[in-house]
Amino acid sequence: MPRIAYFGPQGTFTEQAARSLAGDEELTPVETISAALTSVRKGEADAACVPVENSVEGPVTATLDGLAEEAPLVAVAEALLPVHFSVLAREDVETVRTVASHPHALAQVRLWLERNLPEARTVVASSTAAAAVAVQRGEYDAAVTAPVAVEHYPLRVLATGVADVPDARTRFLLLRPPGRLPEPTGADRTSIVAAAANRTGALAELLTELATRGINLTRLDARPIKGNFGMYRFFIDFEGHVAEPRIGGALAALRRRCNNVRFLGSHPRADGVAATIEPGAANDDFVNAKAWVDAVRKGELA
Repeated sequence: MPRIAYFGPQGTFTEQAARSLAGDEELTPVETISAALTSVRKGEADAACVPVENSVEGPVTATLDGLAEEAPLVAVAEALLPVHFSVLAREDVETVRTVASHPHALAQVRLWLERNLPEARTVVASSTAAAAVAVQRGEYDAAVTAPVAVEHYPLRVLATGVADVPDARTRFLLLRPPGRLPEPTGADRTSIVAAAANRTGALAELLTELATRGINLTRLDARPIKGNFGMYRFFIDFEGHVAEPRIGGALAALRRRCNNVRFLGSHPRADGVAATIEPGAANDDFVNAKAWVDAVRKGELA
């Protein structure tokens, strides 16, 4: 049976995302994001499900760095989950003196904890589910977890639907080895990582290649290149699919301008938002323009 490795253990938001993306594939939790990516690269799993960005805490750097290095992996689907937490404990709220969770989770419930558990000390765990396991073992009093955790860990639910930012969301990617891409839908996202030249205006040149083709960015992050102090990679998401002429032309232009470009995937957007098309930037406009140039070269038009 095909397998999806996901950033575990059981009872995390990533498990919820993997459930929504899996067809008949078996879900297998692994300890780290790096382990999920490595399992696909080694052929131990057919795909990996990992978080890539959170609307409150920003990019998941372990995922970005893992995609930029080693053998390429390509995103073929994404899931977008609302991030509302549950607080699980062994005893009553009056006995809670320590609350454990992943740093991103603690940051997103800081105000709730200050109001409801003002005397409790927060403790960092490797994941929300690992925090629940630690509470089971008696190491801490309570854990901030994904709602699905209650299915795996027999703890008391002190609160649910907890979130300082009610519309907070996390985006997850389903990653596979390079191969056949999903068909374009008109509501797609393309992702790349580019190492721009270290000179004045290099990033502006990259963004100009997208802007002149009417391509709308959906995310831009910078990460340092290990071993090259002051050098950065740019992770860029934008509307459209590599099968489209305007997107293909933009990627070719970026490949010319950059020291290195890695394609990270084209797939349907989880929110279904269609690409914004500026006047003169529709795919037919690019096709017709190329046809005109071809005719000029042949001497058929002037």
